Amino acid sequence: MAPAAAAAVRRVHFASSCPSAGRRFHGRADRVSLAPPAASPPRVSWEQGSGVPIRGRVWARAGGSFEQDRIGVGAASHSPPQGVEEGRVDFLKILKSANSVIPHAVLGSTILALLYPPSFTWFTTRYYAPALGFLMFAVGVNSSVKDFIEAIKRPDAIAAGYIGQFIAKPFFGFLFGTLAVNTFNLPTAVGAGIMLVSCVSGAQLSNYATFLTDPHMAPLSIVMTSLSTASAVFITPTLSYLLIGKKLPVDVVGMMSSIVQIVVAPIAAGLLLNRFLPRPCSAIQPFLPPLSVFVTALCVGSPLAINIKAVLSPYGLSIVFLLFAFHTTSFVAGYHLAGTWFRKSPDVKALQRTISFETGMQSSLLALALANRFFPDPLVGVPPAVSVVLMSLMGFGLVMLWSKKTQA
Repeated sequence: MAPAAAAAVRRVHFASSCPSAGRRFHGRADRVSLAPPAASPPRVSWEQGSGVPIRGRVWARAGGSFEQDRIGVGAASHSPPQGVEEGRVDFLKILKSANSVIPHAVLGSTILALLYPPSFTWFTTRYYAPALGFLMFAVGVNSSVKDFIEAIKRPDAIAAGYIGQFIAKPFFGFLFGTLAVNTFNLPTAVGAGIMLVSCVSGAQLSNYATFLTDPHMAPLSIVMTSLSTASAVFITPTLSYLLIGKKLPVDVVGMMSSIVQIVVAPIAAGLLLNRFLPRPCSAIQPFLPPLSVFVTALCVGSPLAINIKAVLSPYGLSIVFLLFAFHTTSFVAGYHLAGTWFRKSPDVKALQRTISFETGMQSSLLALALANRFFPDPLVGVPPAVSVVLMSLMGFGLVMLWSKKTQA
């Protein structure tokens, strides 16, 4: 056949050129002419034997130029293929689904841990650091170095986070710890456990909660948590001595090592992957949200399942009520503190949500580890175990509420 001969192939019209997208138009066929291959040939996709475009397309190369259709030559040559647009929409749907699924997953893991503890007891404390590190990696993949540089340039926001973490929260811890002993007649060890929860630094889960609600604020949340965790090696023992009357010999080297393993290294790995290996980074991104939901559920269900006997003890309901009040006042205090401090800032609402998470969600796992290591009475560890579950339920419940507002 001569090179200039014309060959006819049947084309499928997209949604913009026919009443029903993705269906064959019987009785009518547009034709395209195929010339010898050019330097940069256009790409046409079809499902072999059907003429119907599918999401997983088989790409074929054909030379020549399209005849002008209803969509126009310019649109055909400059607009991205419909499959690419559909792929982008699907990816955004996956990310958005995490906002609504995580609170339900946390609630489901709580119920499952109560009904069948062995479903989570295998996820022991040695897995907590890698799990939280994975969540930090997911945040790093979706961030950039510039975001963290901008976060460091906001010392006023970091200072507000410090006030929420180490002034407002310990005050509420002392208040509700005292109420536990004097009003609810609970053992002194339970009151000490509530105070111990208020003495530790911010939780890495607060960073992920901020990422789900206000992604651009996630680097600021990470900086606040990292700095508060670093300074906790000195502040936590001091606060515990002032509130509880016992100075805890916190392992400075061990805590700094935990910061590097849980926060710094995973975030750096995510940033480097995003910067230097964009294609592999794009390939794994769609899988991070569902995996993050699973990991978060494990981090919530495991402490509850391991400490189920203490949680279901005669003091359990009173402890749940007191810790619910403690976390509620902490969330509210952080929110209003930022609202007053940054009332003239254009991003005041995002700052309020970020500092509320930072104040209301603390490293209860660290408090649980300190209680098991330095207090002989096992009741001291019950409030931290309950706190892990409550602050996760409440924090990700706020994620679901605030995400709807930010998307509206």
